[in-house]
Amino acid sequence: MSRTTIDLFVEDRAHEEFLKALIGRLSSAEGINIMMRTRAARGGHGRVVAEFKLYQAAVEQGFPPLPDLLVVAVDANCQPFREAQRELQSRLRPKLCGRTAFACPDPHVERWFMADPESFATVVGVEPTRERRKCERDRYKRLLVEAIRKGGHVPTLEGIEFARDLVLAMDLYRACKNEPSLGSFCESARAILRLARAG
Repeated sequence: MSRTTIDLFVEDRAHEEFLKALIGRLSSAEGINIMMRTRAARGGHGRVVAEFKLYQAAVEQGFPPLPDLLVVAVDANCQPFREAQRELQSRLRPKLCGRTAFACPDPHVERWFMADPESFATVVGVEPTRERRKCERDRYKRLLVEAIRKGGHVPTLEGIEFARDLVLAMDLYRACKNEPSLGSFCESARAILRLARAG
């Protein structure tokens, strides 16, 4: 069976662990065998954008080979997630058009970890604090860690260690409804995966 290749560009480990689990789940649901490669995983937004430019130039020269799906992930931070997506889209070269899904958690990826409070409680033991979206650095990281502690756990990796279990337990319909930026990414990634399978 042929494998669908996926290249993953992320700004930090929280994105990497969450998206690896999510892409694995989406691919499995579509019956697709995948090979995932992390191309840039550290250094924040600016580093991801710079590496993304270099990566695209390398792909145009033939190495690394063109992936079936490229995922580029950066937090939306204080701008609407659609604007963050448009900014990344404007940097996309023609060869990767139709193969790229942008993951722009609004405002930060930790909200995606808590996107389905009911399944979060099943995994962690308590529901996370629910509140309106606020643009404050590290706010959702603190809320994630706080919920994990309330659940009786020691958050050794600031909650990242729960990524896989949370994604696998998550009701994706509910999570995507609660977090539109997550829904946008899932819709885009699924469409590209289906095209890769059909092609």
